[in-house]
Amino acid sequence: MVKFIGGPLSGTAFGLGWLETCVFTVLGMMTSVLIFSLLGAGVRAKLFNRRKKKRRLFTSRNRRIVQIWRRYGLSGVAFLTPVIFSPILGTIVAASFGEPWKRIFVYMFVSAVFWGVVFSLLMHQLGHLVL
Repeated sequence: MVKFIGGPLSGTAFGLGWLETCVFTVLGMMTSVLIFSLLGAGVRAKLFNRRKKKRRLFTSRNRRIVQIWRRYGLSGVAFLTPVIFSPILGTIVAASFGEPWKRIFVYMFVSAVFWGVVFSLLMHQLGHLVL
């Protein structure tokens, strides 16, 4: 649920097949997407209000996220979520830009299936080199 690449690595380490690994990886990502898209605004407000110190609004990370959002929208954020962002951060970014949770869920599901198959097959084929 926290980092997408952990699913294929763990599945390969436990000796699961690539399809089982892919299914569990997608389920893990979609669990966090569902939780954080439904609770996105509230969780985001709590996380940012928890810190009492003044936060900088224009950081390089924030600028990069806004640039990706303006250029590619939800489809770009969803596509990059498993690779660059974590499922939690990608979902909170999409929710903070006002996307409905159902739309976030669909886009993230397509991205999770695509990257789940890619990473699971790669780990299954190259797992003996990594592990």
